[in-house]
Amino acid sequence: MECILIRHGIAVERDEWEGTDENRPLTERGKKRVRQAAAGLAALGCKPTHLFTSPFVRAYDTARLLRTVVCPGLKVETREELAVGAKPEQLVNILRTLPSDAVVLCVGHEPFLGEVVSLFLCGKVLLNFPIKKAGAACLEVEGKGRAGQCRLRWWLPPMQLRVLGKRAGIRRQREQS
Repeated sequence: MECILIRHGIAVERDEWEGTDENRPLTERGKKRVRQAAAGLAALGCKPTHLFTSPFVRAYDTARLLRTVVCPGLKVETREELAVGAKPEQLVNILRTLPSDAVVLCVGHEPFLGEVVSLFLCGKVLLNFPIKKAGAACLEVEGKGRAGQCRLRWWLPPMQLRVLGKRAGIRRQREQS
């Protein structure tokens, strides 16, 4: 199984938002950068079979934007196991129920996503693996996804994803000319 963890895009700052944290939306810049990062995921040949997201607005909207570019045929599934305050083991338990050939795109928050990465790679929850907003990491999960026995396939900050997407767009334009 492949598990691609992506952090939500740039959201309105907490001190500028009068509503609840759960309802804090993406900024226009955040939406633009998520679309660009999505183009990068598509350029990598990312073909998810599942699209899970935190129910928080900024993550859900990120997942919808990703779906438009990367996997238009998939349904966006909200999962409490990706919400702020969830434990990495909760997501691991969900992933264990999926087929071994699944490609799962999970949209969530920090520090949770980095903790999931550390659990898969190191066998314990650490704070050493932060993912930037609209950045992503891809893990290869074999068998039952035992802690510490997974492999990192790639780790891309948002700028690299955007560059990949832009290059793919330029190639398409040249091919069409």
